[in-house]
Formats: sequence, C-alpha cells, structure tokens
Amino acid sequence: MDFASLMSVEISKSKRKSPPSTPTEPAKKYVKKAEIEAQRQQAYLEEQATIRREREAKLAKKKKLDEEEAIRNAKRDEKRRRLAEESRVRKEEEEARKERARRKRLGLPELPDKKEQRDDAPELEEEDILDHQLLQNLRALAEPAILFGETHAQRLNRYRKLTATVPSKPTQTSNPIPTTLILVPEAEMKVSSTVPKDAKGRTFLFRQLASYFTMILTEWSIALSQRTTSVKESHQGKMAYNAMVQSRDNMVPLFRKFEQGDLEDGILEPVVEIVLAAQEKRYVDANDGYLRLSIGKAAWPIGVTMVGIHERSAREKLHESDKGAAHIMSDEGTRKWLQSIKRCLSFAQTRWPPDDMMQLMG
Repeated sequence: MDFASLMSVEISKSKRKSPPSTPTEPAKKYVKKAEIEAQRQQAYLEEQATIRREREAKLAKKKKLDEEEAIRNAKRDEKRRRLAEESRVRKEEEEARKERARRKRLGLPELPDKKEQRDDAPELEEEDILDHQLLQNLRALAEPAILFGETHAQRLNRYRKLTATVPSKPTQTSNPIPTTLILVPEAEMKVSSTVPKDAKGRTFLFRQLASYFTMILTEWSIALSQRTTSVKESHQGKMAYNAMVQSRDNMVPLFRKFEQGDLEDGILEPVVEIVLAAQEKRYVDANDGYLRLSIGKAAWPIGVTMVGIHERSAREKLHESDKGAAHIMSDEGTRKWLQSIKRCLSFAQTRWPPDDMMQLMG
C-alpha cells in the first residue's frame, strides 16, 4: 500500500469519529423591552391567580369550619337542655319521694298525684318554662331565684303572680336616647322665646327640646358613620366618635328631666334661649346663652375679701342673690349635660352653617 492510500484511510477514520454538526439557531444578542414587559405581566397575572385561589380555598375552609362549629354548638346546647330537663325531673321526683316519706312519718295525708295537681292548677298547663330560664326571669325581676323547699311548679306560679302584678313600663322610642316622650316632626321643633306656665304647654316644650336634641344626635351619628375607614381608625376619628358617644350618654339625665317635667325655670329658660338661637342659626348668641347658663353672672370672690374689721368695697354683692349663679357648678350630672349641649352646638354649626359668617363660634 502506498503513502497516498494510507493517508486517505486515516482521513476517513477521523471523519467518522467527529460528530456531525447540527445547525443551531443563533442566540439572540438583544431582547425587546415589550417582550420583557409581556413576560413580567404574565408572571404577575399567574401570581395573582395563585393568590386568589389560595384565598378562596382559605375562605371555603373557614366557612366549613364555622358551619361545623355552629353544628357542634347547637348539639351542645341541645344536650345541655336535655340534661337540664332530665335533672329537673329527677330532682322533682326525689323531692316528691322525700315529701311522701315525711308525710308518712308524720301521719299526714298523702300528696295528690301530678294529674290531680294539674287539674287543681290549670294555669300550669298553659305554658311551661324551663327551670334555668325561669331562674333568669326571676333574677331579672329582682326576686329570689329559689326559695327553701320550693318546687318547680311553685316557682312557676310565683313567677306568674309577679308578672301579672308588675306594672307595664311605658314604651320608649328607638332613638339615640330612648325616651317615653312623643317626638314632634321637624316642622314643629321651633321653640317659643317664652316658657309657658301651664302644664300642657310645658309638656309640649319638653317634647320640642327632646326632638331637637334627638335630631342633632342622629345627624351627628350619621355624619360620623359616613367617614372613610382610614379616618374612622385614626386617632382623631376615634376621639370624635368617643365625644359623640359621651355626649349622648351624658344627656340621658336631661331627657329624664324632660320626661318628668322636673326642670326648674332658672335652667329651662336659658336652655330654651340656647335652642331658639341655634334653630335660627345664631350660634354666637347661643354660645353666649351657654356661657351665662354655665358660668353665670354672679360676682366671684377673687383675692382677699376681708382684712381686719372693715369690709372691702362691693363685698356685699357676693352674697346678694343667687340669680346669676353658675349652674355648671351645681353637680356633676348638670355639668356633663351642659357640656354635651355645647358639643351639639359645635356640630350644628357645621351641619347647618349660618347665612351670616359672623355667627360662627370660634
């Protein structure tokens, strides 16, 4: 074999060993921004879909757990009621057995059967009340829940006698402050400048005052409820809500005085003056009436009033009369509802602003 043939054989072997080259796509050197944005949006949508599926799964699991818990609670309550009823029956039977043994020991006549007792007392057949509910009802009436040696039937008879003799309370309106007064419509809330002397006129005046303050408290509550969640949960929002609730609670004694008609003229006349000025949107005048009612116009002893044996000038004015006395200092309840009236005025001037801006309180 010559040299040329040997070289050709070696060259053919090397060609067979080398792997065949496959054409590959050239790698992209640059990527479009739109393609990157499309990939990001696709990844974001897939992530949101995953979060939504997880949230729905959690809500479904929570709903299922709540339903199971409600079913367990219902079964537990039913079991408690059944056990309480069985315990009551066993207790009555034990009491009846002891009573029969005692009567037999003392030679007393036997107790009549339960059927005869029901015939003698037909009111027991009307409606029976469970023992635990009966005990709660008796406690609500401020009566002893259980008397010594008292059976369920006797306890039920005692409860019915009490409820039959308890006087019915007057119905109260479902307003921010429940009251037995019949509120008047807004068109009749305008009070007169003079306080009537007759009982009928004073009753209508108290209804007008209660209706006006009820309207302000209702509008105040609605205005606070219409705020956004962020404002409600802020510190200032919580303080505003607490001020409204405190004013509403502090005005309950004033409404009770309206119901009883027990408000003296020295306080009623300034209150009517304040309400009339507020209804006419004269809030500065209403504030002046509030200051006269709360602080008063009586002379205040400032500094030393008596030195030696001689009186200082104008000292006798301190004790001349209590007509201009400060009612806010009378007692704590009066101070609280007077302060609540001032807060109602502050809200009223924002809810019903005056035509004259000079009548806005500072």
